[in-house]
Amino acid sequence: MMDITGTYTDQYQLAMGQVYFLSGRKDQTAVFDYFFRKNPFKGGYTVFAGLHELLKVLEKLRFDAEDLSFLRFQGMHPDFLAYLKGFRFQGTIHACREGDLVFPTRPVVRVEAPLIEAQLIETLLLNMLNFQSLIATKASRMQRVAQGRTLIDFGLRRAQGLGGYHASRAAVIGGFAATSNVRAARDFGLAPSGTMAHSFIQSCADELTAFRQFAEGWPDNCVLLVDTYDTLKSGVPNAITVGKEMARRGHRLKAIRLDSGDLAYLAQRSRAMLDAAGLHDVKIAASNQLDEYVIKSLLEQEAPIDLFGVGTNLVTGQPDAALDGVYKLAAVDGQPLIKISENVEKITLPHAKQVFRAFNGEGRFLGADAVGIAGEPPITMMHHPFMPHKSFPLADCPLEPLLTPVMKQGRIVADSPDLPAIADFCRSRLALLPAEYQRFENPHIYKVGISTRLRDARDRLIAEHKS
Repeated sequence: MMDITGTYTDQYQLAMGQVYFLSGRKDQTAVFDYFFRKNPFKGGYTVFAGLHELLKVLEKLRFDAEDLSFLRFQGMHPDFLAYLKGFRFQGTIHACREGDLVFPTRPVVRVEAPLIEAQLIETLLLNMLNFQSLIATKASRMQRVAQGRTLIDFGLRRAQGLGGYHASRAAVIGGFAATSNVRAARDFGLAPSGTMAHSFIQSCADELTAFRQFAEGWPDNCVLLVDTYDTLKSGVPNAITVGKEMARRGHRLKAIRLDSGDLAYLAQRSRAMLDAAGLHDVKIAASNQLDEYVIKSLLEQEAPIDLFGVGTNLVTGQPDAALDGVYKLAAVDGQPLIKISENVEKITLPHAKQVFRAFNGEGRFLGADAVGIAGEPPITMMHHPFMPHKSFPLADCPLEPLLTPVMKQGRIVADSPDLPAIADFCRSRLALLPAEYQRFENPHIYKVGISTRLRDARDRLIAEHKS
């Protein structure tokens, strides 16, 4: 895990924190909700990722001596600095399971903590959850169209700085099998995966010599890049030569990699050449600006590609580049609060809340999540949050509560599954989501509604503020 201290935040969090402290409000109890307003990539769902990394950071979050020295130089009040010196997050967090599918406008995480603590963790929470959820969602879209082919994260060199570290983790949650990122592989228990660069081949006297040297260095994990000079006239024939030499030594050429040109055509021709040479078990890997649409197109063309190495479009979350997750105050000292906006979609929901997922008679997602006040009786009717005359009955639907305690008094209380277990859970949830919500073009809109009690509480607060 990368080292993160208390100054991994925005200045305005500290500015507000100092005022809370100096005005005697630091011990007021606050409830904040983390949610987002639209799915990325014009899709029908979002994969929730980043939770367990966030919890591990929060459990150890401190302002160290360098932090305090810097903040003192910025003019922070000495009494506030003394508070920060002993800062520990002591709050309670309820959240969806990492890897679950989540939808716009409904709480994904609920933070209950002293006001100042809840405020100081906002930036960190948004930074980690927004980014990893974006990348996990992008990865899941590629996994959906890959038809069981292996997906490998090649994106570290194109990532925005250290974002590549958590992008590798999120990609596995979304369905990727491995990463080229060695540090991420070490920290998250993954298998690092990599082949060779064109520079290695260029550095040798000729391509065949380069292939032979690499095969000698990696006899049990040899993948040869075949497009440095001429894929079909040079690269694949030389790979076949080396593959046969390896076979005579009792080893096996694992794969060839295509990194440019017409990938569908080159894969088809390469497969034919490898098969004609008796190298039927040599796989074909492809890279070069891949995304879910390119992968889908390649397989629709029946390109015999076994592995896809995806870089830029994965780790930068193209074309969206960000998830619009927000962190909004819902209550202080038990008093429900609301933010009102001329844009009705930005009016927040008061109270500590719970979210329930409805299931159909076949045990699959019905396509509806209901938000209610935490602890209220079972929800039998949910209402559209912005269109007052639209409602949806839930009386006959099994409901699953989604927000469970993951941290109490600053200590992790939830199990911390390993990354493959989170990825398995994500796959199991996707299997319950009907196909119409997963399609790329005009996916069905997953309904998110609010209970009658929550609707009435919100409307009362709106009326009070406008009176």
